[in-house]
Amino acid sequence: MKRLLAAAAVAALVLPATAQAAEYNRVLADRSQIGFVSKQMGVPVEGRFGRFAAQVSFDPARPDAGRAQIEVDLASIDTGSQEADDEVKSKNWFNVKAFPTARFVSSGLRALGEGRYEIAGRMTLKGRTRDLRLPVTLRQDGSGVRFEGVFQLKRLEWGIGEGPWADVDTVADEVQVRFRIALAAGAA
Repeated sequence: MKRLLAAAAVAALVLPATAQAAEYNRVLADRSQIGFVSKQMGVPVEGRFGRFAAQVSFDPARPDAGRAQIEVDLASIDTGSQEADDEVKSKNWFNVKAFPTARFVSSGLRALGEGRYEIAGRMTLKGRTRDLRLPVTLRQDGSGVRFEGVFQLKRLEWGIGEGPWADVDTVADEVQVRFRIALAAGAA
């Protein structure tokens, strides 16, 4: 009887790990989102990007082999105001005519424990490329998983909000970027 209980305990520990050993590489666009919060004259302004393409591969059994490439269509910005959207697409802000996309390409994924990870990579935005380290949390999402993260971006380092918009008393330099990427196992 003791052997049976021991075998059941081992199976209970091993089977969930085996079930999670699938490679998640199919992005579920309808459950994914990239958004932001900026402050204009101290008032939070939320927005999001309606279009982005993502290629992500993650195997919980081999997290260090994970990779991601995300390209955001900057013209798809939605701040809730058409006038603000048009302004942010202009030359002083994103300059979408010259720089239509922002792009992040991962170079490494490090497990931190308890479903937390750090993704290292390079982001290119408005012709400037910088190294980033993004803290993310992995959560079960039905039969798949989702990565959620938040990081601060200093807009002036990227040339976003030039000319009269460089005044940080009007629009804060710090922008909080929030993302959720939902994944399912199987062919992309």
